[in-house]
Amino acid sequence: MRYVLTGDSDCPIAQLALLRGESVRIESGSMVYSRGVELSGGLNTKKKGLGGVFSAIGRSITSGESMFITTATGTADVGELAIAPAIPGKITCLQADAQHQYRLNTGTFLACDATLDYSMVNQGISKALFGGTGGLFVMETNGTGAILVSAFGDLLTIDVTPASPVTIDNEHVVAWDASLDYRIEVASGMFGFTTGEGLVNTFTGTGQVYIQTRNLRNLAQAMHPYLPTSAN
Repeated sequence: MRYVLTGDSDCPIAQLALLRGESVRIESGSMVYSRGVELSGGLNTKKKGLGGVFSAIGRSITSGESMFITTATGTADVGELAIAPAIPGKITCLQADAQHQYRLNTGTFLACDATLDYSMVNQGISKALFGGTGGLFVMETNGTGAILVSAFGDLLTIDVTPASPVTIDNEHVVAWDASLDYRIEVASGMFGFTTGEGLVNTFTGTGQVYIQTRNLRNLAQAMHPYLPTSAN
């Protein structure tokens, strides 16, 4: 994937260059502008027919991901496509290969090479119930290629080793090495009521976790007292 980040460093857009016939997959609704590029939409699933429709609907309900994904294909010698995430923050590129595959939390996917495959991995009902943003499924990359992910605020990397596991607020988790083990649990007490924290992910093994420095749920809660309410 050939791209440059332009605009404000805190709220960039990604400009992708596409040769004729070259394709990328992008998050539905993320396009800012395009030149010499054709867009086509489809269900965010590999399954065909009615089963694919129900699969996409079910995944949308259980994980919060869009039912659809957009494929952009170059129709000129050099096509240009600009994309941006729905929320303000950094964009970074992860490179998947034989040694590195990733899992992505809900809402962090922005784009990937058409050569990079992915699947929606069932976390299991226990993790889904506690997942908050993760839901029943999370995206896992397969194969080789680049994937663009977005964060709310800045995006930082935390190293995990067998001797140094890490516990991270679930709302701050963007992506992690698929080789890591993790569990979702209550931070403390009755859903964190005693500490003010809620659900957390504890990662163990060897790899990296990508986190965002801001929490969208906390922002929504902070803004709630200032939003107008309907009259009774």
